[in-house]
Amino acid sequence: MSKAAATRRTILAAAPALAAAGAARAAQPTRPATFVLVHGAWHGGWCWERVVQRLQAKGHRVYAPTLTGLCERSHLLTPAVNLTTHVTDVVNEIRWKDLDKVVLVGHSYGGPVITGVAEQVGDRIASIVYLDAFIPADGQSVADTAPATFSFTGLSVPAPKASGFNVNAADQAWVDSKLTPQPTACMTEKLRVTGAYKRIPKRVYIQAVRNGRGQFDGAVRGLAADRAWIIHKVESGHDVMVDKPDELTALLEASA
Repeated sequence: MSKAAATRRTILAAAPALAAAGAARAAQPTRPATFVLVHGAWHGGWCWERVVQRLQAKGHRVYAPTLTGLCERSHLLTPAVNLTTHVTDVVNEIRWKDLDKVVLVGHSYGGPVITGVAEQVGDRIASIVYLDAFIPADGQSVADTAPATFSFTGLSVPAPKASGFNVNAADQAWVDSKLTPQPTACMTEKLRVTGAYKRIPKRVYIQAVRNGRGQFDGAVRGLAADRAWIIHKVESGHDVMVDKPDELTALLEASA
């Protein structure tokens, strides 16, 4: 037998084993990560359920707490519930559950919340992800940047319709049934920011380009000029976790 023929025979004999090894590698789960998902105003942990299911199916640890005074915790609404309360909600979620190397995600109003969380437990955060979210400057509140159509008086701010977030038509009635008033003090309290979030090793911004308002366009342009940030754009309404759970799950995994 010629040397070339022997080499071909060796390769052919090894092919099934090589194919099996490749399939085994492909079947291996993604390296598990720990995700803490923080919802936006008027929402609750329920809005993340589709993403939670997908991340857990891939072996990740996922926490999606509902902030004080909202949804299933709406009975806890008082004038004292403010942005600091919500920052503490998430800080305690991380501390009491001994979470580390967290991928911390904040949607919309959740942006100021995770910014405040980074001030207290930044050493436990591996990645910070702003999902179509506010990033407050020092001494700035959500009300300072909100559309003039909102009134920040009284105990709470009534929830807008899901259509205002450009939620897909099939889910609008469901989302409307889940939204609850937002504690007003959460929107008017000014956050103290030292820039701790900028020291998180990995920083990501995901913009929903069909959110209906375009209020984050300026912030995204500013971040795009900073090479330390990873910017993604999704063809989705504001509630990306509802409209595009598969695409968002993939982006969150890539952010880990």
